[in-house]
Amino acid sequence: MFVETVRFLFTTLGVLAGYQIGVWLQHGDRLTFLNSSFYAAAYVLMALLGGLIGFVLGGVVGRAIVRLMRRLEAFLSRRSAAEVVVGTIGLVVGLGVAALFSLAIMQLPYGAWALIPIFLVSAYLFTYFAARKNVEILRLVGIDPAERAADPRPPAESRILDSSAIIDGRIVDIMETGFLAGDTIIPNFVLSELQRVADSSDPEKRIRGRRGLDLARRMMAVSDEVRVVDDDYHDVAGVDSKLIRLGQDLKAAVVTTDFNLAKVAEIKGVRVLNINELANAVKTAVLPGEHLEVKVLREGREQDQGVAYLDDGTMVVIEDGRPMVGSTVGVEVLSVLQNPAGKMIFTKIVRERG
Repeated sequence: MFVETVRFLFTTLGVLAGYQIGVWLQHGDRLTFLNSSFYAAAYVLMALLGGLIGFVLGGVVGRAIVRLMRRLEAFLSRRSAAEVVVGTIGLVVGLGVAALFSLAIMQLPYGAWALIPIFLVSAYLFTYFAARKNVEILRLVGIDPAERAADPRPPAESRILDSSAIIDGRIVDIMETGFLAGDTIIPNFVLSELQRVADSSDPEKRIRGRRGLDLARRMMAVSDEVRVVDDDYHDVAGVDSKLIRLGQDLKAAVVTTDFNLAKVAEIKGVRVLNINELANAVKTAVLPGEHLEVKVLREGREQDQGVAYLDDGTMVVIEDGRPMVGSTVGVEVLSVLQNPAGKMIFTKIVRERG
């Protein structure tokens, strides 16, 4: 509807502009090659041409404005009210400073040509620094944004996603269920890493990188609490080290599927949420002595072992199960081994008593 409205306005303005151009051509004696009886037709032709140009240009401008508004809405949804308010004040101050400079610049030869870049640069700089330093600016005027009304509920913990958790994709499904509360943070250096992987010459890496970028975009559509932060540590080498540093600074948990990153983060005092551990925790519990019915799919690593899988993907190792490959057998659980990579169930075949 908005695009159609803009297109109508541009078309109307195009018709009027075309007619005015026709009038200008006649009064300037530029249509002397036409008989006076053709003046009306010339006006109509110019008006139609102006309307056509306005129709096409209106569609382009309307769609561009819609895209810009969507990006602006997404950007503002990831910013606090303090950042928006102080940033707006910074914009006004920046325009005021540029206006003062313009009084002197207008006195210079060709100074008028410098006004637009001066206004743009000044507005951007003042808005950027005001938004980045919004907390300090508010405290200077006696407002402490950290002070909040008493809330009996403890604040929800923020989470920082690493590239492995994003590419894995299960975090999106968890978010869609509504189990997670609080901010979900995607560092800009993680997005840069995904982009580098997506631009890789290796086809497999390229697919993983593009999947990660698509899932990051999907997360931002699923929840308003997903935000991208520009914090970076140029003195720290490696994305994993930057993630741990950011987790320490923000007192946030790191969400990952990377076993080594999880261990290093725990050593440095950063809480880790391992998606693999969550998946293992919600799997159906199986106890020693319990009887199961499974289909032996393949041979195991050890002699005479067979391997089956439960519906949730848990591996079942069957003693003396190699001869039963392709058959469905009853087994008894002997033990359950839990490790960071998943859960393994060791069983033996239940022999029918003759």
